[in-house]
Amino acid sequence: MGSLGADIRARRRSLGLNQHDLAELSGTSERFIRDLEHGKSSVRLDKLTAVLSVLGLQLRAEARTHE
Repeated sequence: MGSLGADIRARRRSLGLNQHDLAELSGTSERFIRDLEHGKSSVRLDKLTAVLSVLGLQLRAEARTHE
C-alpha cells in the first residue's frame, strides 16, 4: 500500500489538488486521503476507486511472476 499511497500523493500534487479538494471531489474524508497516502493497509475498495477515478488512475491486478 505504501507505493500506491505515494503514487496517489504524487498524482494529486501534479493536478494541483490538496487533500481537502481530493476528499470533496471523491466523496471521502481528508482523514481517508491522509491514511491512504500514508499506506494504511486496510481501506475500503469503493472509496479507493472513487479517489482513483478523480485522479484519472485505475487499479489493476496482474499475475505475479515467480523467479
